[in-house]
Amino acid sequence: MPSPLLAQIILACLLGGLLSIGAAALIMFGLPRKWLAFTVSFSTGLLLAMAMLHLLPEALESGLTPHEVFPLLLGGILGFFALEKFALWRHAHHGTENDEHPGDHQCDDHRHGHHHAHGQAGETFTILIGDSFHNFTDGLLIAAAFLADPALGWTTTLAIIAHEVPQEAGDFAILLAAGWKRGRALFWNGVSSLMAVAGGVIGYIALDSARNWIPVIITLAASSFLYVAIADLMPRLKREHTAIGWHTLLLAAGIAVIAFGSVHNH
Repeated sequence: MPSPLLAQIILACLLGGLLSIGAAALIMFGLPRKWLAFTVSFSTGLLLAMAMLHLLPEALESGLTPHEVFPLLLGGILGFFALEKFALWRHAHHGTENDEHPGDHQCDDHRHGHHHAHGQAGETFTILIGDSFHNFTDGLLIAAAFLADPALGWTTTLAIIAHEVPQEAGDFAILLAAGWKRGRALFWNGVSSLMAVAGGVIGYIALDSARNWIPVIITLAASSFLYVAIADLMPRLKREHTAIGWHTLLLAAGIAVIAFGSVHNH
């Protein structure tokens, strides 16, 4: 029988996958595109605040010195950039980048990243493999956060869910553009999301006996959140020229959710 902490990790990974895919499916299958843009605003605030107000302070309080944390943070950001550059991590985000019609199969603007998948069945499976790897690393991050502090684990899960919605919407856009049926695209995205559970369980087993690595994983989690927010989400927000007030308000709301939580957790 799993320990209460492992049960929480598994539940968080399952909820993260189900809620992010469900929200992305609603956006792609009916809700107006503007809701995806609003989600990006809220996600940006959550990720920035989570990295700066929760994860990095937790890493410093767990024993790492600033001279250890910040080089590791820099290395993590550069590492995620390299992985993305080689299309091994988070490539699916580019499916909606600069995309006025995420689910439009007939869009003629070939600047959009999702057009690389047109008629290329092999590439769509590559996308699912990359997304599975991404979800696996999310599970590892969730496990490390729960092992440091269950409250930190749940706020980390919230941040991961928020930034998964734009990614999953991008995955749907790529698969639909490649000719997949909606049900098939939803099913395989759901299967790839289960890799987060595998990452959570493996992370719990590995890190429970090597707790000195937890601050390192937490710092890498902070670097991934900062990279997603600054390299991916914020450039999207810069291209938004409508409802600027709402975008600003939602970004501030994302920061406020984390800031308010930190008051009660520390």
